Order: sequence, then structure tokens, then C-alpha cells
Amino acid sequence: MAAAKIKKGDSVVVLSGKDKGRTGTVAQVMPKDGKVVVEGVNIVARHRKPSQVNPQGGIDRFPAPMHISKVALADPKDGKPTRVRFEVKDGKKVRVAVKSGETIDG
Repeated sequence: MAAAKIKKGDSVVVLSGKDKGRTGTVAQVMPKDGKVVVEGVNIVARHRKPSQVNPQGGIDRFPAPMHISKVALADPKDGKPTRVRFEVKDGKKVRVAVKSGETIDG
């Protein structure tokens, strides 16, 4: 399996869909499904019937998973979308933003 280019806690930009251009933080990565959950993006509403756990019922709003290809890492320099490459610096493999050359972690 290839190394993860997007990880939990990364700042990402949405590239397509109803939230195109919005930025958010990755809350969860699902590598087997190829999906990510981004906080505040791709919000869906579920209408819940009253139950013993939730006697009031109502509408639940939460971020739904979206395909990882729809997001790109935000460049640490200017916040615009960038691709990611790997480099070995000081004997450690680190992620580097292609656009600016900035190290993302490490």
C-alpha cells in the first residue's frame, strides 16, 4: 500500500462538488474506501424519528465522507491546493508541497 498523502489533521481544499473551494481539517481518513471526512464540508442532514435515546427526534447534521480525489492538501505558504511528493530529509521521509517546496510534516 502506498504512503498516505493526506492524513488526519491536515488542512485541505475541496476541488469539486457543492463545496468547491472551501477549506477544512481532515477529521478521518478511510484508506480502504478511498474517502476522507472533512470538518464543516459536505454536511448532510438526516431526519430522525423520535426514539428512546432521542425522544425529541429532529434533524441531525454531520459531515459525510467524500472521495479523496475531491480534496487536495492546502499549501502551507498560501493555502491554495497543491500536490504532495515525498523526500528524505535528515534520514526521515517527509511530505513536501509540490507548488512551494515547503515541508508539510517534520
